[in-house]
Amino acid sequence: MSIEVLVPTLPESVADATLITWHKKAGETVNKNDNLVDLETDKVVLEVTAPDSGVLSQILKLDGSIVTSGELLALIDTQATAPVTEAAASSNSGASETASNLALSPSVRRLVQENTLDPSAIVGTGKSGRLTKSDILEHLSKQSAVQAPTEAVPTPSTPPPAEPIPAPITPAETISTSAAGHRPEQRVPMTRLRAKVAERLLQAQQNAAMLTTFNEVNMQNVIDLRNQYKNRFEEKHKVKLGFMSFFVKASIEALKKFPAINASIDGNDIIYHGYYDLGIAVSTPRGLIVPVLHDVDQLDFAGIEKTIVDFGEKARAGTLSYDDLKGGTFTITNGGVFGSMLSTPILNPPQCAILGMHAIKERAVVENGQIVIRPIMYLALSYDHRLVDGREAVQFLVTIKECLESPAHLLLNI
Repeated sequence: MSIEVLVPTLPESVADATLITWHKKAGETVNKNDNLVDLETDKVVLEVTAPDSGVLSQILKLDGSIVTSGELLALIDTQATAPVTEAAASSNSGASETASNLALSPSVRRLVQENTLDPSAIVGTGKSGRLTKSDILEHLSKQSAVQAPTEAVPTPSTPPPAEPIPAPITPAETISTSAAGHRPEQRVPMTRLRAKVAERLLQAQQNAAMLTTFNEVNMQNVIDLRNQYKNRFEEKHKVKLGFMSFFVKASIEALKKFPAINASIDGNDIIYHGYYDLGIAVSTPRGLIVPVLHDVDQLDFAGIEKTIVDFGEKARAGTLSYDDLKGGTFTITNGGVFGSMLSTPILNPPQCAILGMHAIKERAVVENGQIVIRPIMYLALSYDHRLVDGREAVQFLVTIKECLESPAHLLLNI
């Protein structure tokens, strides 16, 4: 009996998805819940699993296809006990991958296919010898260097070759045209996630009256408190005590004092949210994503740290769900992990404010008339001036500064 493999139901805000890659090829035996194919939306990558065990008898959608909810992707023969015939398998070869390609990332696999390369002939520099995108591009560059003089100067014993017919340029084709040296270029389609990020950031700049206010915070007391208790904290809660939980707690206290910063604009209305769903911006190989800690005011330090670690692992593995990304009333982004000293974060619509953290640097400051060295972090708050006044934005940032410089505010709720 044949059963259908369908595109899962997509949320209302997602119209379609792009088929990235098949993990099984036609004729292969599959087990129930095996991951068959990955679908990329503008938010997450979805795994489509086998609804039952059997043989993947037919693949109906090729890599790169645009699919919608409920669309038929493939058929599984649940009564077959052996792979389908070689002829049937070859009929679907355009949609399936060779066994050697199954360990390759989608971008590497695309380059290999479009340039008709043998992955086994290329030395990988990634983890465990895995091929990376840089390995493929370097290999293509070396190929061009070897082929160029051969085509330019034919040997006397052979007639010059006929002028080749130019082939169409593929999206990821590498081009080298400089006579003095090779200057490779690569054209690749923008991922759905990157395109969505670009759309939302442009929307924020065009539709909001965005301003940014800055302040600095002395992190000495937070660092001392963390160093004093981090070992006991990790032993008890099985998670490390980081700085982000302090900033989340401080943000909650500030949002309670200034509810307009936790609000959003809907047409001519202002929506004041009576809950605190904080987005934590995470950088991934696919682009920037913002998983949301829902009802974060009800979490303690350990709960916040565990949730952030879980989000980080899911983001790297590409397993974040729509629920993980849904909503959000305020966002925190930490450019400091990359060494950023100061920046102006861009709003995450429809939110009206975002807090930017930066690198902690030892700086000379004046305390009680004396110059001392202290670990200082610059903070930035970007806000929508249509909803938030400058006074509120400045006082909001001062509240966060006070909470962090005197952590007792967070522990004693004062």
